[in-house]
Amino acid sequence: MPKDTLSTVPQDLLDRLRRIRLLALDVDGVMTDGSLYFQADGSELKAFNTLDGHGLKLLKRAGIEVAIITGRRSTMVEHRADALGIRHVSQGVEKKLVELKTLCTALGLELHQVAYCGDDLPDLPCIHHVGVGISVPGAPDYIQKHAHWVTERHGGHGAVREICDRLLMAQGHWDSVLDTYLHSGH
Repeated sequence: MPKDTLSTVPQDLLDRLRRIRLLALDVDGVMTDGSLYFQADGSELKAFNTLDGHGLKLLKRAGIEVAIITGRRSTMVEHRADALGIRHVSQGVEKKLVELKTLCTALGLELHQVAYCGDDLPDLPCIHHVGVGISVPGAPDYIQKHAHWVTERHGGHGAVREICDRLLMAQGHWDSVLDTYLHSGH
């Protein structure tokens, strides 16, 4: 079992995690470390964590939807979402909660069935209104204090995987995930 076992999770948070059917994520500072790299031609580079990506694939296999809602526009985000099979990608969004509510309506979900991870003021309405509001250690204190949970790992360095693993454990999928990989070569 991963280092982050459920025995350390408060019961209220565990109950909330069990209801989650959609994980929505900000990009810069959550899926990446928040750094923006621009080349001389103006093109942008972002670094994504492969462990995070595999965790998102595992969530999708377990039936949990994944969405990206970000304030910036980047072809790098499109490429990453395509590579991971993430269908719900909203870029250039100023009012993230409005976008999240629209997505929930389309998916037939309520906000209490959503986990959202963000790290800055545009994320605060989502963090405040969803079932599980999540932030990362690099976020300002005034964001973290509104979250139900602040990950141990930083954005771009495994925070998303930490979220995925905990959701899989809380919803009883972890043993089957391990079993799949332990017995896939037999």
